[in-house]
Amino acid sequence: MVGLSHRSAPLAVLERAALDPDTRDELLARVADPGVAREAVILATCNRVEIYAVTDAPRPAAQRILALLAGKTGVALPELSASTYVHEGPAAVRHLFRVVCGLDSMLVGDAQIRGQVREAYRHAQRFGAAGRGLHELFQRALRLGKRAESDQGIGRAGRSLVDVGLDQVRRHLGDLTGRPALVVGAGGMGSLAASAR
Repeated sequence: MVGLSHRSAPLAVLERAALDPDTRDELLARVADPGVAREAVILATCNRVEIYAVTDAPRPAAQRILALLAGKTGVALPELSASTYVHEGPAAVRHLFRVVCGLDSMLVGDAQIRGQVREAYRHAQRFGAAGRGLHELFQRALRLGKRAESDQGIGRAGRSLVDVGLDQVRRHLGDLTGRPALVVGAGGMGSLAASAR
C-alpha cells in the first residue's frame, strides 16, 4: 500500500495529488498492469489517496506506483515521496482496517469512510483491477468496519467533518436558516456542505 493523507502530507501537496475520476482510472490501469501489480484498488477521498496492490515485489512496485502517481498528478517525485507512506503485508492490512473503521480519519469514527472504501473496491472490481486477493482483504475490512460501528459505536452518530464544522458555525453564529453562505470547494465535502441543513 502506497498512500498520502492529512496525516502525512501538507494540504498543498494533498490538494495537488487529488485524483479526479478520469485520472484515477488512468492510474488504476497503469498500476494493475502485470509489470507493476496483479491487482489494485485506489482509495481517493478529499483527505487521502491510497493505492492497495497485490505484487510479488513490493518495494519495486511501491517505487513504480509513486512514479506513476507523480506523473499523473504533476507533483514532483521527491516532494511526493516525502509525503507518502508505504506499508507491506500485515502492516498494509492493519492500515486498511484502521482506515475502514474511521480510526485514521480527521474525525475519528468518520461515518463516510466505510462507504468510500466500499465504492473504491467496487470500482476496481468493475474496472477489472481487483481480483481474489484484494476481494478477501476488502471484504474482511468492510465487515470489520461494520462491526466497529455496531459493536463499539464507532461512527454510529453518523458524524462527518461537515457536521462538526456546521455545529461550530451554529455555536458562534446561531441558526443558519435563510442565511447566505459560500461553499469553497467542489469535491465531495463541498457538495455535502452545500446540501447540509
